[in-house]
Amino acid sequence: MAGILDLLNSDIGKTIISGVSGSTGTDENRTSSVLTMALPVMMKAMERNAASSPEGAQGLLGAIMDKHDGSILDNLGGLFSGGVDEDVKTDGDKILGHVLGAKKEGVQQVIGQKAGLDAGSVGDILKVAAPILMGVLGKQAKQNNVSSTNDLGGLLGGLLGGSGAKEEQSFLEKILDADGDGSVVDDVAGMVLGSAKKKGGLDGLLGGLFGK
Repeated sequence: MAGILDLLNSDIGKTIISGVSGSTGTDENRTSSVLTMALPVMMKAMERNAASSPEGAQGLLGAIMDKHDGSILDNLGGLFSGGVDEDVKTDGDKILGHVLGAKKEGVQQVIGQKAGLDAGSVGDILKVAAPILMGVLGKQAKQNNVSSTNDLGGLLGGLLGGSGAKEEQSFLEKILDADGDGSVVDDVAGMVLGSAKKKGGLDGLLGGLFGK
């Protein structure tokens, strides 16, 4: 299974980056940086939520099998043409609140500090990106015949690149547990820069963000 960051490097990923950039008025490179950091963090938060309670897992499974079934990806041109509909952004804000909870502000601040944007601009990007991410999950769930919460755990783990990459998982945990004071950015940068010099995958992409 391709990981979530493989998607951003694909043709559809370039369409998403360009569309989100245009709809939020944010530079494409910065938009790409935000999405490269934020999408795995959101996936990790979903994985945490699903693992922590049966209700959380069932709620996410229900969402991707019903409303967020992947159809949003079939008409990205329509989604972005003329500006993204306010209903999509409202839905995205609800998704962020549900997935990140009280950590939403801290996550947006930390990612913003690294991407050179204020937390509000990061939030604007994520409001548009969140329904698309849910659509990606919905489409992958269909393709992989996900029908139970056990299957869901495997899907999320696969999109995150499995559980073997400890530096990557630690990176995501650190951002999720950030309090927004910015110090975690230095901690994480040091950790990624000091990790094994392997390229490719999540580590290579995240490492690239930190000048590796």
